Amino acid sequence: MGSPVFVGIQRILVAYDASPHSEHAVNVALSIAGDMKAKLLVLAVVHPPELAESAEFNAVLEDARERYERSFAPIREQARQKDIDLETDIVVGHPAEQIIHRAETIQASLIVMGKRSHTILHRWMLGSNTERVLKYAHCPVMIVH
Repeated sequence: MGSPVFVGIQRILVAYDASPHSEHAVNVALSIAGDMKAKLLVLAVVHPPELAESAEFNAVLEDARERYERSFAPIREQARQKDIDLETDIVVGHPAEQIIHRAETIQASLIVMGKRSHTILHRWMLGSNTERVLKYAHCPVMIVH
């Protein structure tokens, strides 16, 4: 059975943005979900451009939906092979707020996120979305490298 640290994990939310960090987070979450027989939600958040015109917003949203749906296909296959109850979703808004809100809505037992490091400064600190999720989430948050 899984590690005692993960006892009681029933629902896992993994934040996904198709980056290598989030791909790794998905793999970790799939492993935990498989060991714990937990349900898994892979959540992608589209952050629209500020002050976008309606046509621009719709184009950005449609492009993101198509990209994420393509990225979800291999994740769905991995979950199917491991007999994991998987849901995927794409929402629009501020990433940290959407992750926290959805985790509360589904009563997640764990949030899994990848660490982002765009700059030297970010290598020393967690990204602002990660910090917000860590600060405000109702459940444990696992940051994977």
